[in-house]
Amino acid sequence: MQPSQLVSQAMPATDLPEESHAAISDVVGVKEQTPLQALISSQAFWVAVALLVLVVFMTWLEPSFGTVENVTNITRNFAPIAIMGLGMTVVLITGGIDLSIGSVMGLVAIVAGLLLTWHYPWYVAFGAGLLAGLACGAFNGFFVAYVGMPSFVVTLGMLSIARSLAVVLSGNQMLYQFGPDAPIVKAIGQAKWPLRQPAGWAPSWMPEFSSHFWVMVVMALALGFVFIFTAWARHLFAIGGNENAARMTGVPVDRIKFQAYVFSAFTASIASLLLLGYSGSAINAMGTGYELRVIAGTVIGGANLMGGYGTAFGAVIGAAFLEVIRNALLMAGIDSNWQGAFVGAFIILAVLLGMQTSGRSLKSLLEGMFTRTGK
Repeated sequence: MQPSQLVSQAMPATDLPEESHAAISDVVGVKEQTPLQALISSQAFWVAVALLVLVVFMTWLEPSFGTVENVTNITRNFAPIAIMGLGMTVVLITGGIDLSIGSVMGLVAIVAGLLLTWHYPWYVAFGAGLLAGLACGAFNGFFVAYVGMPSFVVTLGMLSIARSLAVVLSGNQMLYQFGPDAPIVKAIGQAKWPLRQPAGWAPSWMPEFSSHFWVMVVMALALGFVFIFTAWARHLFAIGGNENAARMTGVPVDRIKFQAYVFSAFTASIASLLLLGYSGSAINAMGTGYELRVIAGTVIGGANLMGGYGTAFGAVIGAAFLEVIRNALLMAGIDSNWQGAFVGAFIILAVLLGMQTSGRSLKSLLEGMFTRTGK
């Protein structure tokens, strides 16, 4: 009798140890919920409720707030922030952050503006600007994903690099002589649909939504589909939940993190080109400070700064909430300098709400703090 036969007789087949592997669902750690439970527990849902209450209150307080003209302005103003918020949400889910998106906007606008002033076709100029933005995202993604540097450091460096390049390339001048394709560029940024009568079919009470708004809608729906139905999104959430465990399950962590930063730069590039067309000019200061507004909007919309959670709807509703607050302050005659104070307060409140839903309530933290100090 061979030794292998002796081993097989001594250990029945049912007793043989089975090789076990962790599942992606174990890494992500998503609890089963009914659709209603998921809706009620979503921070974005309650922000949407607060937004609706604020809109109703401001319309009652100041009737001009609810006019179709003001609604058109609000939707146009928050759409670029929401578009960039979609990219920021993807980065935040991985546990990173992208501080460079505002500067990437400036660089993209200058690159596209330069080619337009040199009378290149609009699609060549827009393509070159988009490539410049993607190059910035690839730079960020490479050093974060493959070199292992902190995202805060890498994107802070790119913030300075991209802004400096924009200033140098533009000669610190505004670019506005866009040549023969200038009408097309402006049409892309200034287009509205549906048009009200008599120019179009829409009734007088319907807002004319800008091209910025419709691009935001399409991109948000596309990203929402990706989040729900694709394996790429499950890998993304797994990385944010536990990166080391995700590697053990075979998730291509480095590649997906790289793609997240490229996508963030892509959304910043799209927003920049839309604003370029709307304003009809390119300045190197475009996007200055936008990174803070985008981060604020995504966090208020429910994205977790520690990673592992975020939604496309949350990015949109958070950006809309901030713009309505800004517009409401102006309508109420409050000094616009107070806007930063309100935004900061809402960021802190949003993080507190996120702690509450994750089981780390403010009450438990305070109890733990006083318990430690009492010892």
